[in-house]
Amino acid sequence: MSAQDSCLSLIKYLLFVFNLFFFVLGSLIFCFGIWILIDKTSFVSFVGLSFMPLQIWSKALAISGILTMGLALLGCVGALKELRCLLGLYFGILLLLFAMQITLGILISTQRTRLERRVKDIVMETIQRYHAHPEESAAEESWDYVQFQLRCCGWNSPRDWFSIPSLSSNESEVHRVPCSCYNSSASNDSAIFEKLSFPQFSRLGPLARPRHSTDLCLVPANSDIYSEGCARSLQKWLHNNLISIVGICLGVGLLELSFMTLSIFLCRNLDQVYDRLARYL
Repeated sequence: MSAQDSCLSLIKYLLFVFNLFFFVLGSLIFCFGIWILIDKTSFVSFVGLSFMPLQIWSKALAISGILTMGLALLGCVGALKELRCLLGLYFGILLLLFAMQITLGILISTQRTRLERRVKDIVMETIQRYHAHPEESAAEESWDYVQFQLRCCGWNSPRDWFSIPSLSSNESEVHRVPCSCYNSSASNDSAIFEKLSFPQFSRLGPLARPRHSTDLCLVPANSDIYSEGCARSLQKWLHNNLISIVGICLGVGLLELSFMTLSIFLCRNLDQVYDRLARYL
């Protein structure tokens, strides 16, 4: 076997092994997505999360898993069977994904102000419509999750919640905000951490008003809530994690470029292998 044949064989099996790994990874992602859809309670218990907009994440995980499995399968079969059509299709899809990522990065850089304004409009609309339609709560749950994780309240400040009809009370003039605004670490009262009937915010304590038929959890605005708006917290988070985000993006891009290079190299050199096989036959 010549050096060129050995090199092609090495590239073929490298491409196969890498894509086999991503096929297994895609299968796991898909299984997690289906698991969340079928049995949310056991999934939350397994991963140890107390709150998460599971409905959105389950669909995102399932779709991502299917796409990853499909692309990896193209690479596996194309490399192992040395099929130029599959390798060409695999290269084309990777090239399309890479071009989309570059385009997205350019759009985010050049349209940053418009994007920030659009995000603000979406968030303010979500706040204004908070729990107006309990059966359509995916956006509200996602925003609760953002406040819960970034430790913030409202977009500009907690005052964004004060004019929301679903949070107003006829019994008291005290403004109320969602439980995701509550700063449990600011209280020294051990009773705060007693278990609530509402499991998503069980760490918040008795100040949270348990949800009844509509599952609305609220705390008084004059209690220990986060004083900073999520716009500021999000900017801090992006600044603190900028190196990690850029590193992940570069890593994904380099991985895609490596797979594209291997696939196109193998695809272009298969003609020489076929010619030698034809002469032997």
